[in-house]
Amino acid sequence: MAKIAFIGLGNMGGPMAANLVKKGHEVTGFDLSEAALDQLVAQGGKVAKSALEVAKGAEVVVSMLPSGKHVADLYTVEFMEQLQPQAVLIDSSTIDAVTARAVAALAVAQGHAMIDAPVSGGTAGAQAGTLTFIVGGATADFERAKPILEGMGQNIFYAGESGAGQVAKICNNMLLAIHMIGTSEAINLGVRHGLDPKVLSEIMQKSSGRNWSLEVYNPYPGVAENTPASKGYAGGFAVDLMKKDLGLAAEASLDTKSSTPLGSAALNLYTMWSEAGNGKFDFSSIIKFLNQQ
Repeated sequence: MAKIAFIGLGNMGGPMAANLVKKGHEVTGFDLSEAALDQLVAQGGKVAKSALEVAKGAEVVVSMLPSGKHVADLYTVEFMEQLQPQAVLIDSSTIDAVTARAVAALAVAQGHAMIDAPVSGGTAGAQAGTLTFIVGGATADFERAKPILEGMGQNIFYAGESGAGQVAKICNNMLLAIHMIGTSEAINLGVRHGLDPKVLSEIMQKSSGRNWSLEVYNPYPGVAENTPASKGYAGGFAVDLMKKDLGLAAEASLDTKSSTPLGSAALNLYTMWSEAGNGKFDFSSIIKFLNQQ
């Protein structure tokens, strides 16, 4: 069992930290939200008043933060000096690969191991402990971190060297956005022609249009139980987070001169939907935007 510092106890980080507590680890958390800290205490964890305090004596660090800037601001030399020697650092934020590689290089220079390990599976996966981790870093560091990741997730993939986890994650989320938009367009078209959205969804699930957005995360209200679409698009994966990830994909495509016209179109649509005041709704709410056109 490890002494773990967990930084970022939001909708994803909070349940992830709680699952590590359930596995018997000594988890101390830090977040700017008092409510998030109280929740961790209620689940058996401890809390600290600052990032430097939570780092003191930690053998493992797990972070789940909003952006690359937050990650770079956290993983400083001063922060790393508080840790146990040869600590394992796991950043599960979704950020740009350049920042992921930079903080990993700094960690290695300070004698620590670091991996980028963004996740897929949403809040439901975080709560159930069934997340998918997509890991970038040295293979030896991956092996050291794997037992910790297994306390929070079900599928652990090694993608390659530092930054590879971030690249794989943004590729996945770009594809997710594209097939959510395509699914929404198809259902809207059928409904406007008088088809029952549930029947149409069942037909497409058994046909060549089958995809995850259609089958697991259907965007039309009432088609599937326990999806954000059937709960007023509350919870889930926010429009603003999808917009952020699509922005990262766009930056990555420019870096390598990769053609991503559908990814660019998805970014434009989610940006418009966000700027219309819908940034906090689940990303499947894009069907409402398309239905207005």
